[in-house]
Amino acid sequence: MVTVKGAHIPFLSAKSAVSPGVKKPSCCPAGEEKFSRMLEETITDNKLNFSAHAQQRLKSRSITLGAEEMGKLEQAVDKAAARGCRSSLLLYRDMAFVAGVPTRTIITALDGESMKEHVFTNIDSAVVIE
Repeated sequence: MVTVKGAHIPFLSAKSAVSPGVKKPSCCPAGEEKFSRMLEETITDNKLNFSAHAQQRLKSRSITLGAEEMGKLEQAVDKAAARGCRSSLLLYRDMAFVAGVPTRTIITALDGESMKEHVFTNIDSAVVIE
């Protein structure tokens, strides 16, 4: 028994929960292979997502991103993720992006004109991209 705030709670360790002589179910190799492949694809997929709001801002502000710019944004999000950031301001040339780092999602995008006197809120970090 474990006592938590005065209440006695029965507790079984994972070790004691499995009876001796009971065979553990074997995992289906095909299912395990499929899961491993899906997990690897998810982990190695470093592509950024763009929220509907960000897509509207890119269009209305005539911001176009090529492969080079996308690569730099992805690297910036990687750096922010490595530092444990959650919401990051990405500054690149005359553009700014706010990214949800754990979901790898660009939340909004601003051009140079839109950044003037703009206050960025709800961010915990900033990455300056060279």
